[in-house]
Amino acid sequence: MVTLKTEREIELMHEAGKILAACHKEIAKMVKPGVTTKQIDDFVEKFLAERGATPEQKGFQGYKYATCASVNDEICHGFPRARPLENGDLVTIDMVVNLNGALADSAWTYAVGEVSSELERLMEVTESSLYKGIEQAKAGNRIGDIGHAIQTYVENEGFSVVRDFTGHGIGPTLHEDPQIPHFGAPGKGGRLKPGHVITIEPMVNTGGWQSKMTSNGWTATTRDGGHSAQYEHTIAITKEGPVILTGQESI
Repeated sequence: MVTLKTEREIELMHEAGKILAACHKEIAKMVKPGVTTKQIDDFVEKFLAERGATPEQKGFQGYKYATCASVNDEICHGFPRARPLENGDLVTIDMVVNLNGALADSAWTYAVGEVSSELERLMEVTESSLYKGIEQAKAGNRIGDIGHAIQTYVENEGFSVVRDFTGHGIGPTLHEDPQIPHFGAPGKGGRLKPGHVITIEPMVNTGGWQSKMTSNGWTATTRDGGHSAQYEHTIAITKEGPVILTGQESI
């Protein structure tokens, strides 16, 4: 079901988003060779608790962690673990913050130490594709306009867009309609309206876009072993244009 949010509800989601953005800025300082994603996960849970918030995905359909931590060829839903990160790794930390019932969702990819020039480009293109999608998140546009902008840009840069996982509506529950694919045709799909709050979260691979599931039933990896990156914001659709609720610039 699609729910339209009031201005007040969007304001509350923005407050959750500010906590989430501040947490990501602290994670950026932590990521280095030798740190484990379990240490990052423990930090996030403590950081949120100190600010009166909770990790929404912990307990969701039995998920056990405050974050998803996806390394190298893991596309999404990687489990935090005790293996130390190594120089040259990529790690994506994805989390959903619940502040008094208001939700915000954001993922960010981090370089661990020095990464290859190809992976630097992967990160740059993936982050840029997010903002190209956000530019199309205007009242009156179609969902396909978002995906088309992302896919066209990414493929022109020589990378591929994952098709098995999408953005989504959010609030008051974690995953709501509409689904927001990161590929597609312009002018197709549902029309965006003021009050929609959605996530745009392109997952971009160095190789093919195809994914496979691991034995844990949660984590998706690239089928060909290529690296994957992801950047995500929660976006409110307003009459004045898209508003990023999880932006880090002003934190």
